[in-house]
Amino acid sequence: MKRMLLGVYFVILSCSPALGSEWEDIVAAAEGQTVYFNAWGGSQPVNAYIEWAAGEVQEKYKIRLVHVKVTDIGDVVSRILIEKSAGKEAGGSVDLMWLNGENFKTMKENNLLYGPFSRKLPHYALADVKAKQNLLYDFTVPVDNLESPWGTAQLVFLYDSRKMPEHPKSMTDLLTFLEKHPGKFTYPAIPEFHGTTFIKQALMELMEDPDVLNHPVNPADFDAHTRPLWKFLDRLHPLLWRKGGVFPAGASQMFSLLNDGEIYISLSFNPNAAAHAVESGELPPAVRTYVHASGTIGNAHLWPSPFNSSAREGAMVVADFLLSPQAQARKADPKVWGDPTVLDVQRLSPEDRALFDALPRPPATLGPEELGRVLPEPHASWVQALEKAWLNTYNQ
Repeated sequence: MKRMLLGVYFVILSCSPALGSEWEDIVAAAEGQTVYFNAWGGSQPVNAYIEWAAGEVQEKYKIRLVHVKVTDIGDVVSRILIEKSAGKEAGGSVDLMWLNGENFKTMKENNLLYGPFSRKLPHYALADVKAKQNLLYDFTVPVDNLESPWGTAQLVFLYDSRKMPEHPKSMTDLLTFLEKHPGKFTYPAIPEFHGTTFIKQALMELMEDPDVLNHPVNPADFDAHTRPLWKFLDRLHPLLWRKGGVFPAGASQMFSLLNDGEIYISLSFNPNAAAHAVESGELPPAVRTYVHASGTIGNAHLWPSPFNSSAREGAMVVADFLLSPQAQARKADPKVWGDPTVLDVQRLSPEDRALFDALPRPPATLGPEELGRVLPEPHASWVQALEKAWLNTYNQ
């Protein structure tokens, strides 16, 4: 495996002698550095994968990778903003961070990001930026190489096929289903990102002109554009689990409710989540996955390095390793995490392509053709506006 990884490096670097020389210097400088990676810590498979990656970069590059588990990455953005205000131009507390949407927009607008580093990563040349436009835009905000991609995501729904042979195909269908089976669905409380994604999906399906979401929110017409969403939720909430009086804290709690039969439909932002949960025994074997007929929201996992990172070279080497075919194939394995790759698999060497060809396709996983249309995330400004309106209306 190590020989294959080095072979990929040779092919990529040989195409650009300048890049090869610069990258060799970066790798040399990274040795012995400690990289503090601030990321969501609410998933055991994700945590285990990052732990595996830490072992790999320690062995290959003598880099210590520390996963700083956070609940709200917005708190980390605030900390970096404080460091900027205090004039701390070096020696920052964060080297890599997992964020997107409004948080990326905030960091970009406040010059909190290191420069366009992803174009310096050798494995970035294998990223499928042509077919996966969401690698170039973070909630419609141009990435401009300020973030490195490492995974993709798409909203999917999970259901127990023993209890409901037919599944809804739209938000309207979901409402009809719950009128016949009240209490058998719920969604996480806002601002938990699965919950926010659910209401964004509902808004896209129900509003008259979804193209409006591609532009910054206009407070003057926010109420008019979102009126169909609130009418839908007003009808939906009394039909939810516990009549909408209580909302789950996150997707993991929804999995428990699905496993216990309290709800029949759950959701995830990972198309392979059901397969992984079935494999681990968290969900029963009859659980399957579906998407809505008009498509569902998708985006990419991206991570930047702050402007004042203490281990800039180490952060770049870690980011590049996580783009390698070895790391991407392991991440895509449903038995490990099941997170889809950002690479153009068809451009890989036969040996590296074989890593992906060997991945299992469990019954609970939809194929690429079955996932249908991937809807772009709304402009980042819509997130805060929607969350604020939801909290003012339903968090009483």
